[in-house]
Amino acid sequence: MTLIDNTPALSTGFPLVDDDPSRHRFRVHRSTMTSPEVLREERERIFARCWLYVGHESEVANPGDYVRRPLAGRPVFMVRGVKSGRVHVFHNTCTHRGAVVCRHKSGNSKVFQCFYHAWTFDSEGELKGVPDREAYGERLDFDALALRPVARVASYRGFVFASFDEDIVELEEYLAGAREYLDLIVDSAGGEMEIIRGTNEYCVDANWKLLCENSVDGYHALPTHDTYFKYLVALGTDLKQGVQGVVRDLGNGHAVVEYSAPWGRPIAKWEPLFGEHSREEITNLRADLVAKFGEQRAGRMADTNRNMLIYPNLVVNDIMAVTVRTFTPTAPDRMDVTAWEMAPRDELPALRQRRLDSFLTFLGPAGFATPDDAEALESCQQGFSSGGVEWNDISRGMAREPHADDEAQMRTFWRRWQSQMGPSAYR
Repeated sequence: MTLIDNTPALSTGFPLVDDDPSRHRFRVHRSTMTSPEVLREERERIFARCWLYVGHESEVANPGDYVRRPLAGRPVFMVRGVKSGRVHVFHNTCTHRGAVVCRHKSGNSKVFQCFYHAWTFDSEGELKGVPDREAYGERLDFDALALRPVARVASYRGFVFASFDEDIVELEEYLAGAREYLDLIVDSAGGEMEIIRGTNEYCVDANWKLLCENSVDGYHALPTHDTYFKYLVALGTDLKQGVQGVVRDLGNGHAVVEYSAPWGRPIAKWEPLFGEHSREEITNLRADLVAKFGEQRAGRMADTNRNMLIYPNLVVNDIMAVTVRTFTPTAPDRMDVTAWEMAPRDELPALRQRRLDSFLTFLGPAGFATPDDAEALESCQQGFSSGGVEWNDISRGMAREPHADDEAQMRTFWRRWQSQMGPSAYR
């Protein structure tokens, strides 16, 4: 693929996503995983034009609370305004000479002062202090030098998203069918979910889209995570019933795998690992869910697991713990990953401990699953450099109603990717 200046790559033959239902064939060209030009176009056509997850309202619960983090590689910070109580997301750059104004990962502050020249902004973004202000006279518009908010900011059930595209559709329209699954999580906790303090941060030497695929891939679990399943059996978990589930296209590139599994769920499914002392409490939690939502919806909340991808780079795993994960490409073959644990506010201590243990034991960077997945994705990336094979095949399930261990959910992602990349997605 060749780029001239900033001109998008034009078609010179064939699309990088080959979607041919008549042949039950779906292929993705491997240059999508290795090309710097493709990544440059992704930053402009995808990450600059989608709703991106910033954080959760519980992280800035009090006026003046803030968190700093990159958003698709751009420095931003989220803060709850002291005066308004609103959650803001600002570009983390001083309007004077450009230095970052929020220099700590998190905290509480009424003001943010640039350390370079001491320009000072309040939690609503307004410019409040300029040394020797008289030197500027009366004509300079200081109001225009307030912190710049990200073009669009919106929240759904506490999940805060931002977009650099002023013309993007409303968040609820963008989330489409993913809203139902966020509702299941939040409603199961009486509407009171929170991010637990602390994060997992790590890098993977692989293309970011491989983690999109992996996060909703039910096909790899048994061979890749064999050690974890042996661990569960050793602890007394009965795996004979297996894992049964469905996959759903949620619209706009979002997809979910929803399945039953033999392991427990802290929300309201007891298992021996939780201890006899917690059986009655979990039974009562389940009864409360049934009373509020009926047997069917309560059963989904308590018994079924969900791995959901919200396009382009947010994964919500509602399994033995609720994990919120984002990832950002830093190169065609490298990404930064951040994961948080979400839990009901005022959760029973024993269940919170079990939830945190599951978060670290299975999904942590040193747990059973994440190192396996990272090794698999890095192995794929290494394989791409060998040459000789141009395409990845993602056709499994095209000849039947898709099963949970087919690849329909990956095709959902790639079709959206192709539509957003447009002429750039041609070689």
